[in-house]
Amino acid sequence: QVQLVESGGGLVQPGGSLRLSCAVSGRTESSYAIDWYRQAPGKQREFVAFITSSGRTDYADSVKGRFTVSGDTAKNQVFLQMNNLKVEDTGVYYCMTGRYWGQGTRVTVSS
Repeated sequence: QVQLVESGGGLVQPGGSLRLSCAVSGRTESSYAIDWYRQAPGKQREFVAFITSSGRTDYADSVKGRFTVSGDTAKNQVFLQMNNLKVEDTGVYYCMTGRYWGQGTRVTVSS
């Protein structure tokens, strides 16, 4: 059973930064991808970024140049560094792999 636990969310002012973490356990595949999604209030969940076990990354256009996804293979952790946050980045952020999702961590960008 794969488990993912997100952390690092909180309240930040526009222009600020946050670093989200996703701790992954129970994964046995040597090749994998970890995705970040977010869901804003009243909206559908949307893709944010992913990283593969080989280090390949990709981002939604809305976060390119502001967000960076990275991984610590030894610690089975994936990070999402979010800079220059905007009000529209507000939402619950989830990490996922395969068919498994974490419980989410809330990010609120507000002045």
